[in-house]
Amino acid sequence: MCGIVGYIGDRDAYPILVKGLRRLEYRGYDSAGVALVNGSGTLSVYKTKGKVDDLENYCAEKDVSGQVGIAHTRWATHGEPSSRNAHPHYSESKNLAIIHNGIIENYADLKKKLQQKGIPFRSDTDTEVLVQFVEYVQQKKSLDLLTAVQLVLHEVIGAYAIAIVDKRTPDTIIAARKQSPLVVGIGEDEFFLGSDASPIIEYTSRVVYLEDGNIAVMKRGKELQVVNIYNTKLPHEVKTVDISLGQIEKGGYPHFMLKEIFEQPECLTNCMRGRINVEADNVTLSAVIDYKKQLLAARRVIIVACGTSWHAGLIGKQMIENLCRIPVEVEYASEFRYRNPVVGAGDVVIAISQSGETADTLAAVNLSKERGAFIYGICNAIGSSIPRATDTGSYIHVGPEIGVASTKAFTGQVTVLAMLALAIGKERGTVARAEYEKIVKELVSMPAKIEEVLTVNDRVKDLSRTFTYARNFIYLGRGYNYPVALEGALKLKEISYIHAEGYPAAEMKHGPIALIDSDMPVVVIATHNAMYEKVLNNIQEIKARKGRVIALVSKGDETICQIADECIELPDTIECLEPLIASIPLQLLAYHTAVCKGKNVDQPRNLAKSVTVE
Repeated sequence: MCGIVGYIGDRDAYPILVKGLRRLEYRGYDSAGVALVNGSGTLSVYKTKGKVDDLENYCAEKDVSGQVGIAHTRWATHGEPSSRNAHPHYSESKNLAIIHNGIIENYADLKKKLQQKGIPFRSDTDTEVLVQFVEYVQQKKSLDLLTAVQLVLHEVIGAYAIAIVDKRTPDTIIAARKQSPLVVGIGEDEFFLGSDASPIIEYTSRVVYLEDGNIAVMKRGKELQVVNIYNTKLPHEVKTVDISLGQIEKGGYPHFMLKEIFEQPECLTNCMRGRINVEADNVTLSAVIDYKKQLLAARRVIIVACGTSWHAGLIGKQMIENLCRIPVEVEYASEFRYRNPVVGAGDVVIAISQSGETADTLAAVNLSKERGAFIYGICNAIGSSIPRATDTGSYIHVGPEIGVASTKAFTGQVTVLAMLALAIGKERGTVARAEYEKIVKELVSMPAKIEEVLTVNDRVKDLSRTFTYARNFIYLGRGYNYPVALEGALKLKEISYIHAEGYPAAEMKHGPIALIDSDMPVVVIATHNAMYEKVLNNIQEIKARKGRVIALVSKGDETICQIADECIELPDTIECLEPLIASIPLQLLAYHTAVCKGKNVDQPRNLAKSVTVE
């Protein structure tokens, strides 16, 4: 959730740290801070509630010199958002400073023991317990920083990514991770640290993704050292990050979200590149080739995911069942991991996560793996925790998604699920060759059709002004478009703060119809597919109760356009691929409504891009 940045080298640390925090703003946060060690051995901590701009204003008259530093954006877990609870946290002597992502589950017990020893606390956070504990161990046993950190981590229960500095050893940063991401960038006689690679890529493309249980020792002018809590030296692989600086900048758009909506044609082209042949009649996924036995023998598929990824999973369920004839269950990872699920050998678990760091999804992966299931990951962030924990999988290759409300990751996930269903269905012989080739060809045409859909942007922008007043929305869809209705409602909730709910259109009569009146906008996905007549009847029922209908219809539809208040036409496509097209106007509707309401589209309140804590 929170963002970590660190630097040690010969440059001024403060500008690098602040720029890095800005790169991580998409993760969601409520306060920000920096700790700097200068040449005279002074450790200065500056922090404040609010945004990085507030931190910069606070630091304007402060001494921000130093070539070693750590910085943090906090998303509150323990303790309200405040300057007092913001990171970094000092130790009692102010010799040490720490930043931390994650949750220390046994912090209350540790804090009580430290308080009994006379150690005072300045904050309400679980994080401060770590730095006070490290200092206590250091002083009691006359230990160096690394050894003290190792001993403390023996006692810690929970998830963490930490970075800690000691003004008495100003040439060192110690970082450690467990179930929370941390990346070390390697430059020329300098090191960079980040929750992900975005704060690092401006300076180096060479990175080390720390594994669970890794402790990184970064010393000025020395080689990177990676050990564990037992001080065993661990091997580490230096990888090259394939992300450009332009991918994490707005490129002339007012918001990352709008940029990412308009990137989708190119993103889906990249997603399919090398996986669909030039004749557009065959899908090849290396994971299916390499693990054909496990995938084809699956007695059941279980999809685990959260939020938008869960909606993509609902679409994937229908694709896999229709094309592969394998039963599929779709589970919220947060529920799956806690209810002692029946899962084991013969099951294929598909874990979907944009960031690859979603804590509940990662826990579901580990549980399923322990019980003998075969794990397939679908992620965007290369080198993240879930791809490293799975048996195999596919990256969606849509580039960094900075906007908190997912757009291109959703369509990328659906595209990969379609290719996976096609590849397995072909190998199992459960999809006719003619149908297979028809879907493959149509999938290849999706980028062009999305380009066509994006031309409705100005129309949706005007439309959104009409409905900015609304306090509630209902979204309806059937079949493959029911998950699209759920996703459209989620997008509106996330960034405009308008309450919205998605339903299967036929379920409207089982309760939600009681809400319909002249003040209730209803978005209906009513494309010309097998459910068309049924959805048409639903629209007529809404209009009979004076509801206001915004309908997504197939191009040339005259029937619904005569009934609905507003119609947005979509190009025709195969029913199973309609979500790729129908989701675009709903993304635009949420975006423009939020902009009209003056909301912070890229950083909606209370939300974080990567949910790395429970």
